Amino acid sequence: MSEHPKGHPGSMTGCPPEGHPGGHPGMQAGGHPHGKMHPGAEHAPKKYLDDGVTPICRLIAWEVTRSCNLACKHCRAEAHPEPYEGELSTAEAKALIDTFPDVGSPIIIFTGGEPMMRADVYELIAYAKAKGMRPVMAPNGTLITPETAQKMKDAGVERCSISIDAPEAAQHDEFRGEIGAFDASMRGIQYLKDVGIEFQINTTVTKNNLHLFKDIFNLCERIGASAWHIFLLVPTGRAVELGTEIITAEEYEDVLNWFYDFRKTTDMQLKATCAPHYHRILRQRAKEEGVPVDFEHFGLDAVSRGCLGGIGFCFISHRGQVQPCGYLELDCGNVRDIPFPDIWKKSQQFLNLRNPEVYDGKCGHCEYEKVCGGCRARAQTMKGHYLKEEPLCSYTPKKKPKA
Repeated sequence: MSEHPKGHPGSMTGCPPEGHPGGHPGMQAGGHPHGKMHPGAEHAPKKYLDDGVTPICRLIAWEVTRSCNLACKHCRAEAHPEPYEGELSTAEAKALIDTFPDVGSPIIIFTGGEPMMRADVYELIAYAKAKGMRPVMAPNGTLITPETAQKMKDAGVERCSISIDAPEAAQHDEFRGEIGAFDASMRGIQYLKDVGIEFQINTTVTKNNLHLFKDIFNLCERIGASAWHIFLLVPTGRAVELGTEIITAEEYEDVLNWFYDFRKTTDMQLKATCAPHYHRILRQRAKEEGVPVDFEHFGLDAVSRGCLGGIGFCFISHRGQVQPCGYLELDCGNVRDIPFPDIWKKSQQFLNLRNPEVYDGKCGHCEYEKVCGGCRARAQTMKGHYLKEEPLCSYTPKKKPKA
């Protein structure tokens, strides 16, 4: 791989915690920004619930606790180890799980914070599994032991995501705010492998690790990861303090073009997350190369969309607040007050997100809107409103603005 003159990878031209909250494992098909889904779902024709209007909810990131043992620089939640007040009780959590089938058959990401710090997490995972859900988990890896790995396996966890942001301990530990975090995560990964739980590696993109991407990928291959997902940072929570570590729109474009080329060199599943522009770049580059954008050539990226907040995905906080994603703290309703399916179907914020006619700026008239959508969370934090244009997109649409 050639190196960009400025030090980030690419010769061509993502607390959440990590990425989306916790870094979603096992999510991509049918519009999901991560990993795997139910067999054959990538060709499933059904897109809407029985009302013919509401899109199926394909994935839910559920912050079962906000407590965490790390203090990552980019943490959306600004999490700390102490317990948080107001977390859903076991009974409330199970009642919530009971409603999930009413919005489709979503993959459930048990995330945090650090989900392993919730005492009943394995009970909740097993309950979701028994209800026909596909449970996946987003621990940071440092708390996994042979015993807890077996508990995950027994409860029905199908995949874990572990965030690794550098190929060596010193750089990773500095970013994660804990000396020994890298080695602890590596041990945790081995324990997952020992019990037969597949895992993916998530990497948050900053100026400080762009030049390390090939080494990080080599690490993923060496340890047997099922996938490598890169996360383009959303500046919220502690990430606001990163300042100059956040890449520019031009660097964003550059790294996604590099990613497009790099995916040709490996059979490992690769995914760019919180990076809706990748779906534009993929189509631009494929057109230049004369390659059809279909499942055969591009896998799940060909049938997915960029920003899925409120469209095929949502986030539920530790207190039951429903949001488009973990970075976009819009109160779309609380499951303690409103049944979750009603929030999914009727929330005005979700209805807005599903209607590009109300998007402002160039995102509202871009020819790639249906496959990109822009990052609504970055629009909120950097432009002041979730319907504004994506602030880290350098593309100028060819379509004219609406009159």
